[in-house]
Amino acid sequence: MPLNAPYAPADETLIATLMPLAEVSDETRRLATRLIEGIRGAQTRIGGLEDFLRDYDLSTREGLALMAMAEALLRVPDQKTQDALIADKIGAGNWEGHEPSDAWLVSAATWGLGLSNRLLRPGDSVPGVLGGLTRRIGAPAVRTGVRQAMRFMGHQFVLGETIQDALKRAREMEAKGSRYSYDMLGEGAKTEADARRYAKAYSDAIDVIGRSAGNKALPDRPGISVKLSALHPRYEARNREAVLAEIVPVLADLAAQAKSYDLNFTVDAEEQDRLELSLEIMEAAFADDRLRDWNGFGLAIQAYGKRAMAAIDWAGDLARRHGQTMMVRLVKGAYWDTEVKHAQVEGHGDYPVFTRKAVTDLNFLACAKKMLDLRPHLYPQFATHNALTIAQIVEMADDEADGGYEFQRLHGMGEALYASVMRETGVPCRIYAPVGGHRDLLAYLVRRLLENGASTSFVAQAGDKDVPVERVLEMPDDLAETPRHPRIPLPAALFGARRNSEGLEYGSDAALRPMAEAMRAAPEAPEVRTVDAAGAESAMERAARAFPAWRDTVVGARATALRRAADLLEEERPLLMATLAREAGKTIDDGVAEVREAVDFLRYYADEAETLCQPRLLPGPTGEANQWRANGRGVFVTISPWNFPLAIFLGQTAAALVAGNAVVAKPAPQTPRIAAQAVDILHRAGVPRDALILAPGGVDVGQALTASPHLAGVAFTGSTATAKAINRALGERDGPILPLIAETGGVNAMIVDATALPEQVTRDVVASAFRSAGQRCSACRILFVQEDVADRMIEMIEGAAATLRMGDPIDPAVDVGPIIDAEALERLRAHVADHTPIWQGEAPDGLFMPPTIIELGRDERLTKEVFGPVLHVKRWKAGEVDAVLDEIESTGFGLTFGLHSRIDATIAHVTARAPAGNVYVNRNQIGAIVGSQPFGGRGMSGTGPKAGGPLYLQRFVEEVVISTDTTAAGGNATLIAMEAR
Repeated sequence: MPLNAPYAPADETLIATLMPLAEVSDETRRLATRLIEGIRGAQTRIGGLEDFLRDYDLSTREGLALMAMAEALLRVPDQKTQDALIADKIGAGNWEGHEPSDAWLVSAATWGLGLSNRLLRPGDSVPGVLGGLTRRIGAPAVRTGVRQAMRFMGHQFVLGETIQDALKRAREMEAKGSRYSYDMLGEGAKTEADARRYAKAYSDAIDVIGRSAGNKALPDRPGISVKLSALHPRYEARNREAVLAEIVPVLADLAAQAKSYDLNFTVDAEEQDRLELSLEIMEAAFADDRLRDWNGFGLAIQAYGKRAMAAIDWAGDLARRHGQTMMVRLVKGAYWDTEVKHAQVEGHGDYPVFTRKAVTDLNFLACAKKMLDLRPHLYPQFATHNALTIAQIVEMADDEADGGYEFQRLHGMGEALYASVMRETGVPCRIYAPVGGHRDLLAYLVRRLLENGASTSFVAQAGDKDVPVERVLEMPDDLAETPRHPRIPLPAALFGARRNSEGLEYGSDAALRPMAEAMRAAPEAPEVRTVDAAGAESAMERAARAFPAWRDTVVGARATALRRAADLLEEERPLLMATLAREAGKTIDDGVAEVREAVDFLRYYADEAETLCQPRLLPGPTGEANQWRANGRGVFVTISPWNFPLAIFLGQTAAALVAGNAVVAKPAPQTPRIAAQAVDILHRAGVPRDALILAPGGVDVGQALTASPHLAGVAFTGSTATAKAINRALGERDGPILPLIAETGGVNAMIVDATALPEQVTRDVVASAFRSAGQRCSACRILFVQEDVADRMIEMIEGAAATLRMGDPIDPAVDVGPIIDAEALERLRAHVADHTPIWQGEAPDGLFMPPTIIELGRDERLTKEVFGPVLHVKRWKAGEVDAVLDEIESTGFGLTFGLHSRIDATIAHVTARAPAGNVYVNRNQIGAIVGSQPFGGRGMSGTGPKAGGPLYLQRFVEEVVISTDTTAAGGNATLIAMEAR
């Protein structure tokens, strides 16, 4: 049963149905006021999350430092890195300046952090501070004290490190009438072993909860929440078939186990691009005959999602068809910032979530009303800490407060609020209780802090006695006219006047399936005839004749041709992606990304050219006119690689063209068909046929083109050896000194220290090293990982790499395509044969190289680029980061570099020294975005300027200044006639 809603409907079409809920009755307002007064009147001995948020607002340095330290400290195993992290975060805040708090926990933490600050002053080096008396007396105490403070924070927000511990703490609250749902902490599975471990943890927890549940009946009985991402390492829409086959049996088994104890079993909400897949999985599991005659199966729905109402209808229909009741947990949503960024990065047509918090609040109420109306098919569970929302739901439910629904709150939050709710209304409250080790707390705690810690959030304002209650209950009065956040542009408008390239909504079956079908149905691109040396020179002569007319074409017309070509690329995307898959082995996600990059290059260079190539008058003395112009140089030869045969081919070619040059473009011998399609699009867009000529061929053609007397410059992307050969050939020519714009490869490194989050490192390393079969010039070739965490990091990377699927690149589920040709594959195999891999995946027959990991010894160095899915790993000791940087720099390459660390001082030091043109911190190191991350290296990795950057076009033009003495005809009439006013 599909979800009957578009992936990202427009806010303007939804707001009209929500606006009636903005009206608040006097009775509701009075109840909400009493609830807020209950929050403010409560006195806490220790203090919960609200106390921390009041004292450490996330808008302050202290709040951010506290969050960062809580996120990282407990996973750092070595004392040296712990000390560096503590010094870094404590140095960021003014802990001594905080006023004493009524909450003991906050006061104790402030005192401890203030003491630490006196021992570790901002600007002090950790070795220096710890070198004398402070090291013997203060530093160990600081380290122990801060770790204990972080653990104590974890104790406040996690019910127990084990399910047994959690149940012991829960019994006291259950005696007060609270229900519980237990959430097993942990990031999503990155490996098959992770998925098995999480499934067993869920199963064990169900047994423990079930055996201790007593004799209550649903809905009073406890429950457990399950994340689908914990049950499968590749839980994503592109991998639909495998996920359905592998995850549904596991989920159904867990649900059947929960049914045997009559527990509440909730499937948690996750990202919007997995919503359709989530519902499909749940529907398949719910159909299991073992789950009949049970009303405990449930799901969570996020009200910030524009499809939340449709998801509720879906749940109601499913329950009705099976004659059962489904529990539905309505939350506002905890990943809003991630959803917004994801839609922008992926170039979606709109956001799948609302961008104004007040609209999400209204949608929560609309969803709540629908859930109440769908009883008894649904049992509503409203998870909110907003007193106004609670009061509005109570009014909606009217006389159904005798068990027809429940509220939910997070453990560690909302205790005072819900004490008032239960006293005022009698509606039961379920506590959503995280369970897990403090290391697993990190991501959860940071998310809760981000979600509720902003000074504008209801949680922060409701607890602040200085904020009038009336203001807390205010609803913006401009929602009907401005349902969107005015400072969050649509993804297409992310770059202002330049339209962002169009992506693909992988989470929408209505988008992904037709794309794959269209690619399969696309006709084969026709063969392309190569030219010989004579044909190459003939092309140069034709281009030279066409150059003057193209140079003199106004820049606006040249830019318009590029923009038309960009539009044609998007219109013909399936055809282009089919050629990319067949000729270059590009997977669907790589193909989408490449077409998008090509589109971005065309639009970006069109905009840049209209600024750069616009004639302008320069200042000077009276009676003189000084005009500056930027003109094309002549005939540029652009030589592009096979690994980005559309984006780089078009990027270089379009830059030369829009600057006013004629171009003879030579694609790589392996990928002439996609180049021919690109040239055809540019011709149809308005570029004259002789101003752009395709010259496919081998080395002899390249040599003939660069030796031509008509040559005015070369733009090249490829190997360092070929770039040097071109440079030597240009240097030996008689005549003008010609520009060479070269982007070559690199021995790209990533450094990971002990503060880095292993799951994030795993995701980014696997993407950087193995995506596109490692055939990217930006790919990670060597990973330097701190030895204190190396074993676990490497194990996770191996496990995640093992989940990658190789095969037909048109299959949406395929992650890694083939190597470009047999010669390249043989080079990779020869390199691996010279080493002993610590791990290697399996590859199908054909031109496939399995992902491979090689560990280097301390004295071994990687000095050459290995262009494929081969990752080298090397361990380093704390304190050796400068030696690691020296080793990286000694290669002479300088293209991309990655760093994972939570220590700001380390980030500042390493990025200042990083020997690379593109530096990436706490993310992967591939996929540079045109105009945002201009791409290009230094040293043996390229000449610059950076592709997709503000200086790139300047190398394609020559400047002319025309100075005219306007008084030569007999005097300066303008000066003489000029008025004094």
